[in-house]
Amino acid sequence: MKQPRAWQRMLSGRRLDLLDPTPVDIEVEDIAHGLAFVARWNGQTVGDFAYSVAEHSLLVEQIFRRLTPKATPAQRLTALLHDAPEYVIGDMISPVKASVGPGYDDLDKRLAAAIHIRFGLPAVTAPMLKKQIKKADKISAWLEATQLAGFSRAEADRLFGKVDATLTDSLTLHLRPPLEVRQDFTAKHVALLAQM
Repeated sequence: MKQPRAWQRMLSGRRLDLLDPTPVDIEVEDIAHGLAFVARWNGQTVGDFAYSVAEHSLLVEQIFRRLTPKATPAQRLTALLHDAPEYVIGDMISPVKASVGPGYDDLDKRLAAAIHIRFGLPAVTAPMLKKQIKKADKISAWLEATQLAGFSRAEADRLFGKVDATLTDSLTLHLRPPLEVRQDFTAKHVALLAQM
């Protein structure tokens, strides 16, 4: 019986097998493009543009840097790429991910491993680093919830934890056109890779 197609053609011309991804089929331009067009919060944010996963990834890297000022370029790149698989599998809010079950998590892990290997990172993120990135991710979610998604501070505190104001000082979120965000994501990736 013929297997169903599980690959997607990327704008770079690469063919990425979503079920068995290989590092050679991954390009940062494809990741940046895909993430710049994937909306966080299922698109339920204020403004003229969706708040993209690419913009979120840039914010997480910035918060991670504030949390761990001595982080290496490789650690910062890992933070930037923490949601990179979503360039092909999309973004789902956490309760939906939990409902989908282990299949989504397995797919996410396979894609993340291929992406990491492609850019010279360990296939699996060390538990301590993963925990630090998750903390930055939750702070980002709190900011997004309160500034863009209509949550009260009390509701955001309950869902994401209270946030240290010194970490979020001067972090005001602005919605931007996808192509501008794509450029910034690619530039940040290239800069961090050059420092490794």
